Amino acid sequence: MSLKPWLFLAALCAGVLLAAPAEAAEVDARTLSPWWTLPFVGVLLSIAVVPLVNAHFWHRFYGLVMLGWALAFIVPAASVLGVGPVADLLIHTALLEYVPFLLLLFALFTTAGGVHIAGTLRGTPGTNTAILALGTAIASLTGTTGASMLLVRPILRANAGRKHRVHTMVFFIFLVSNIGGCLTPLGDPPLFLGFLKGVSFFWPTEHLFAPLLLASAVLLLVYHQMDSRYFRREPDEIRDEKGQVEPLRIQGGVNIPLLMLVVLVVLMEGTWHPGAVTFLKQELAIEVVIGDFLMIAIALYSIWVTPALVRNANGFTWGAMIEVAKVFAAIFVTIIPAIAILKAGREGAAAPLVDLVTRPDGTAIPAMYFWMTGLLSSFLDNAPTYLIFFNLAGGDAQVLMGEGAAVLAAISAGAVFMGANSYIGNAPNFMVRAIAEEQGVKMPSFFGYVGWAAVILLPLFALMTVIFFRG
Repeated sequence: MSLKPWLFLAALCAGVLLAAPAEAAEVDARTLSPWWTLPFVGVLLSIAVVPLVNAHFWHRFYGLVMLGWALAFIVPAASVLGVGPVADLLIHTALLEYVPFLLLLFALFTTAGGVHIAGTLRGTPGTNTAILALGTAIASLTGTTGASMLLVRPILRANAGRKHRVHTMVFFIFLVSNIGGCLTPLGDPPLFLGFLKGVSFFWPTEHLFAPLLLASAVLLLVYHQMDSRYFRREPDEIRDEKGQVEPLRIQGGVNIPLLMLVVLVVLMEGTWHPGAVTFLKQELAIEVVIGDFLMIAIALYSIWVTPALVRNANGFTWGAMIEVAKVFAAIFVTIIPAIAILKAGREGAAAPLVDLVTRPDGTAIPAMYFWMTGLLSSFLDNAPTYLIFFNLAGGDAQVLMGEGAAVLAAISAGAVFMGANSYIGNAPNFMVRAIAEEQGVKMPSFFGYVGWAAVILLPLFALMTVIFFRG
């Protein structure tokens, strides 16, 4: 794998040294202005607009664009707040958030990319719907990233000869990369954070199964109808293909237990807490450090034992992983002030947003928790957004699982389901887009994808609000 993502991350941290020297000062999130979020907005707009205006420039220089926006936060922050506090923030973000995030994606991307489903797999409406249903069903066990990386190449290969493929990948992101991960803490990072805070492992299974059933049934039905209509427009040789049928078989099967091992490592990190070590003034949980090294070991072992022919048959390249590493490095850096402002709650610049989730008598409004958590999770990291609203609702897992169950369900569903509203709402969204484009699918632009979500998902979420979260 190229070292460029790591050099890129190092460049972000080195950017602190470009700032004017300043005395260290405490960073008080309550005093932060919303203007500090402009670099993050710049990242979003760059992802949305630049590929539309000049696709060649974006694909060649997106790393530099992302680096520029990261430095647009780092340099002023170091000048105003002090080099020391900003350096601590960057190191904290890199060691405790970005590196574990990237290594998990690296392990899942590598192991799932080594599994090749050989044989005849035709992209008919029935086959495509079955793959989407399968991915939705396993996402809560393998994680949305694991399920996405496992099935994205087979569904792309099954539809390689079709002209109309975009809708299939959009619904793949809706279902496999997001909504399917709502039943266990293994499915999506927000629920894993809830598990760490004391929410029982099967609580999401019990309380989010009905919303999942409704959402997946509606989306699979809509998809099947849409794909059937598109399929009738395909050339006769695609619709009436009757060539020799080769039985399905799995190549690179050694990666399936490796994929399960990645899931077990994530579970280990949530259940085993032997203490912490200090590195660069940051307290690192021992289980996370061990987990990071295990992720690297699993990925390297997968690369070693998987024949190159198997990965080549999958059309496997590192391009999507490199793009995710660079783009999310900038997102993790520029999102720092946005998350800090949200954490300040009613004492910070986001006070008007926080007040929306509570009635004048102080009682919580589940519907508003669902929508506020969801809309912010659409464009911010859904894991810290979940945690912010979890704490805003009281932060006591036992209370929230009991009398506050409606609110906790609303927060959980909002964070997981509405991650599907944009490409950056959840990490696998961006990875699926990158892989699909590598395979020749002209995916919607950032705003184009948001348009798909607005038309298809928002009415569904409104229906879910009326049925499940209006209390």
